[in-house]
Amino acid sequence: MGLIKLIRNVEVYGPKYLGKKDVLIVGEKIGFIDEHMQVQVPEVEVYDGDGMVAIPGLIDSHVHFTGGGGEGGFSTRTPELKISDCIKNGVTTLVGCLGTDGVTRGLENLYAKSKAMEQAGVTTYIYTGSYRVPPVTFTGSIQRDLVLIDKVIGVGEIAISDHRSSQPTLEEILRIVADARVGGMIAGKCGVVNFHVGGGRNGIGYLFDIIRETEIPHQHLYPTHMSRNKTLFESGLHFAQEGGFIDLTGVQPDEELKKEDFTAIDGIVEAYENGLIDRITISSDGQGSLPHFDKEGNFTGLNVGSVGAVMYTLMKTVERGISPSEVLKVATVNTASVLKLIGKGRIAVGYDADIVLMKDWQVNTVLCRGKFAMKDGEITDLNVDW
Repeated sequence: MGLIKLIRNVEVYGPKYLGKKDVLIVGEKIGFIDEHMQVQVPEVEVYDGDGMVAIPGLIDSHVHFTGGGGEGGFSTRTPELKISDCIKNGVTTLVGCLGTDGVTRGLENLYAKSKAMEQAGVTTYIYTGSYRVPPVTFTGSIQRDLVLIDKVIGVGEIAISDHRSSQPTLEEILRIVADARVGGMIAGKCGVVNFHVGGGRNGIGYLFDIIRETEIPHQHLYPTHMSRNKTLFESGLHFAQEGGFIDLTGVQPDEELKKEDFTAIDGIVEAYENGLIDRITISSDGQGSLPHFDKEGNFTGLNVGSVGAVMYTLMKTVERGISPSEVLKVATVNTASVLKLIGKGRIAVGYDADIVLMKDWQVNTVLCRGKFAMKDGEITDLNVDW
C-alpha cells in the first residue's frame, strides 16, 4: 500500500463543511485539501470518494477495552472490545477505563489491550484508577502514572452519586483532582478526572464545590453519563455555562426508548439551542455493562454497551434538524479539546489522517492514521476481529 493516498471527489465535513474536495494523505498525516488536485508523484494510491461524505474519525472517550460488569456475579462480566467493532462504527480514537470491577479487571490488562489495539491501527489512551477511592494505580501514585506511563492521560472512571461507589468525601475527590492536575502539567497531558455520575441526589455537587472553593479550573473535571436524566443534564448545562465540559452517554443502537425518556440526543439538541454545543461530548460506554436495578438496589439484569452508540447518536441527532457540522463536534473537535489530543478531531492539513467515508451516512471506508482499516465495507486486516 502506498505511503501517498489521494481521496477524490468527496464532500468534506472537517467537521465544518468544506465542500467537495480532494484529500491528499502523506504517510499518517493529511498533506493537502483542495479541488481537482493534480499529484505528480509515482505510486499514488487513488480512491474515488464520489457520492460519499468524509468526516473525522470519531473519538470515544469512555470505553471498557477489557470488558466491564460483574454487578450480578461472575457470569455477568462483559466481553472484551473487538477492534473490528470500532472500525465498522467509525471510531478511530478511544480512551479505555476500568469500571465497577477493579478487582478482576486490572490496569495491566487494560494497558496491554490498549497497546494491542494501537498496533492494529486505532489510536488509544487509558485512564488510571477505577470506580473506587483511593484509585488503583500502576505505580502507587496518580502523578507518577501520568508522568511515567505513556498511555495514561487522566484518572477514571471515579464513581460519585452512585450506590456502587465507595462513597468518597469531597476531600478525597479533591486530592485526586489536584494530583491529576499536577501530573498532567508535568507530563503535558490533559490530566482530567473522568467521573462516573450516578443517579444520586448530589449529582455533580462535588464538582461545583471544587470550582467554588479551590483554585482548580474546570478543565480537569470531566463528568460522564450526564444524560442519565433531565435533572442531571440541567445541572450539567449549568456546569458548561461556567466553562466546563460534560460528557453524555450515547444511545445504544438497539435501545428501546420510551417517549418520556431523556437521552443524549435530547441533550445535544438542548445544548445547541442554548449555545453550548461546544462544551458537550458524547461517549459510548462500550463493552461496559448497562445494569438494571430495582428500587431496593437489587440487580435485575444488564445490557452490554456498544461503541456503535456514538455514530448512532450523531445520526439520530442530525435527523432532529441540526446540521452535521454542529453535531459532529461532540465526537471530534470537542473531545480532542477536552483530552488535549493534538492532531485529532479534524480533517485539516497537518492532522492525523483518521477519516471516515460514508455513503448515505453509513460507514463505508475508514482510514486510521493514513491506512485503510476498512474499504468499501470490508475490514482490510482480518487480524483485527478480536
